[in-house]
Amino acid sequence: MGNVCGDLTLRAKAALDSATFIIARTAFSESFESLEGYEVRTLDNIFESSRNFDTLNKKLAAEVLKAAKLSDVCYCVDGAVCEDEACKIILARHKNCEVLDTVSKGAHAYNSARLKAVQPVFVSAYSVGNLKSCRAVCVYDIDCYFVAIDIKQKLTDIFGEETGCTFIRGDSVKKIKIYEIDRQKNYDATCAVAVEEGDFLHKDRYDYADLEQIIKLLRAPGGCPWDRAQTSETIKQNMIEEAYELVDAIERDDADGMEEETGDVLLQAAFHAVLAEERGDFTGADAITRNVKKLIFRHSHIFGADKAKSEGEALGVWEKNKLKEKGQETVSETLLAVPKNFPACMRAQKVGKRAAKCGFDFSSSASASEKIWEEVKEMVACQMDGDKDGTFEEAGDVLFAAVNTVRLAGVDCEEALRAATDKFVKRFVECEKLIIADGKDIKEVTADEFMFNFYWEKAKNALAEN
Repeated sequence: MGNVCGDLTLRAKAALDSATFIIARTAFSESFESLEGYEVRTLDNIFESSRNFDTLNKKLAAEVLKAAKLSDVCYCVDGAVCEDEACKIILARHKNCEVLDTVSKGAHAYNSARLKAVQPVFVSAYSVGNLKSCRAVCVYDIDCYFVAIDIKQKLTDIFGEETGCTFIRGDSVKKIKIYEIDRQKNYDATCAVAVEEGDFLHKDRYDYADLEQIIKLLRAPGGCPWDRAQTSETIKQNMIEEAYELVDAIERDDADGMEEETGDVLLQAAFHAVLAEERGDFTGADAITRNVKKLIFRHSHIFGADKAKSEGEALGVWEKNKLKEKGQETVSETLLAVPKNFPACMRAQKVGKRAAKCGFDFSSSASASEKIWEEVKEMVACQMDGDKDGTFEEAGDVLFAAVNTVRLAGVDCEEALRAATDKFVKRFVECEKLIIADGKDIKEVTADEFMFNFYWEKAKNALAEN
């Protein structure tokens, strides 16, 4: 039976009057005053012997169910029955329970704060870890300072610390900012916080749904002419560019840049999802659902029966599940699945790795390197014969052989080539600086192989010293 002070319904009072056994969750609440005149047993002793709230609620439920085997029990809790975790356990295990409800603690907070939101989320402070992004929320059971800290942090993540909220203590109502939730003078079981998001254009925090919403606003009649004109085809290159910019920020260890570029990558994904929704293909929620389900399926060593004790074993499980998920039965299918628009070096390395899984590979990096010289000779021969098509084909074979050699040496080809290019640029810049410092023109120096090599080695030494 739910109850707040002074809110006993006629049916609840009748149940108390006829009850042979009355149990109250706790005597340390204002609602307990409503039970004055009745013989009541409290379960406060269980609070002291419980290590956490999960254990507490299980023990409370077990005690009530134990008493119910002997006689009819009237179990009294604060607020609505649906807000009490022990009651949920009791209702799941005992089908003949009758619920006599009253005004919930969440509804009391909602009404006290005069929120405008039609469907706010009501949640106990002790379950706030499960709270997701929402338009409005009423958090009750903020009964101590440490709980208030958790509530402040969670609501800051969702709404922003500068967003206004209402702090409720019993019948007392106070307007504060979210960052002030843990700065109140005292806390008790009647304390709650109610907050709702502000005007869309002036919110402190936004989520993925807001990202899609702003795109829809921009594409709506009267929106931005550029955004309205875009298709998945016209903006596909943007995704590649933003992904590279994010990787660049990661390599520079630039946290601020990573934050910005991560947002830009998400924007591109959301834009494609909105376009797909307009076409009737899928929604952003569909894409996210598919991704989460894929992660669950591929991590069967975490969420299923497979076992993996090392990183390598975990990767093996992932690859096995990936093949099953995509319905790929042959090695050829896995090679054909490598995107053709990958950077050429990256695609060559991935194709080589997948072919190697069936044993189609060189025995070592050294043996693979022999293929390089073979392909170089064939390329030079074609070039000497004036065979442009042959030269083109053999040049590709040279590069593919080089990729295999580097791959078998345990080095990422894309990263190695990028690092080599960076090294060349640095040396060239330093070399030109030295040439200019000597009053010479680099174009004239490069014509003299000996002189250019002199400056090149000097540049290498200068960079090595630094």
